[in-house]
Amino acid sequence: MEEDEEEDYMSDLFIKQDVRPGLPMVRRVKEAIQKEEKQKEANEKNRQKSIKEEEKERRDLVLKSALGNENKGFALLQKMGYKSGQALGKSGEGIVEPIPLNIKTGRSGLGHEELKKRKAEEKLENYRQKLHMKKQANEQAADQFRIRFKNKQEERKMEGDLRKSQRACQQLDMQKDIDVPKETWYWLEPEEEDKKDEEDKEDECTSSDLSVSEKLHILTTYLRQEHFYCIWCGTTYEDSEDLSSNCPGNSAADHD
Repeated sequence: MEEDEEEDYMSDLFIKQDVRPGLPMVRRVKEAIQKEEKQKEANEKNRQKSIKEEEKERRDLVLKSALGNENKGFALLQKMGYKSGQALGKSGEGIVEPIPLNIKTGRSGLGHEELKKRKAEEKLENYRQKLHMKKQANEQAADQFRIRFKNKQEERKMEGDLRKSQRACQQLDMQKDIDVPKETWYWLEPEEEDKKDEEDKEDECTSSDLSVSEKLHILTTYLRQEHFYCIWCGTTYEDSEDLSSNCPGNSAADHD
């Protein structure tokens, strides 16, 4: 190996260099980076250039150099009074520098770049539309979830009011020696009652096709008319006139 040849920092010789604790780590890293940069520069100099690279260098060199008197076109311009650095035209309003060359190195046809650019723009627009549609779908799903959650909360509240009304109806009916409710669902079902036959279940299902809100409205109306009882204020009044004039839950009963 020649003396001026750079050492490979990945070689065993480089790895076996002095790594004593007294040598700072930052210094060793800096030296390794410098050696790597020098190695890259040496490789770049020794690398053989391709034909296209050589052509580009020669073309750029020629284009950067100004035209001389040996150029026939430039010589004709000088004979007509043109001076170097002067704009073209009778009044000097033309261009000063020559029209730049646009070298086409690819093998694609004319208009290919515009077509490629247009396709890229269409692809980007389609992607934006998909993102917009996805965002709208997520917002709609969130709105539907909030509506369902709100409806469930209202339904649970109405179910609680219905159970409260059924319990009050059962107590008031029994105080009047009523042993059988007007409708089976007017009272709470006993927890330890034996299961009925399939026919009884079918009859019960057909008779209780009402929704929770409908049952609550019917039952509260029954309590007000038969027992003069308002489920909203929890008070039994003397008669219908007393209930209609003194019950603060009249507005709630009207809305129910």
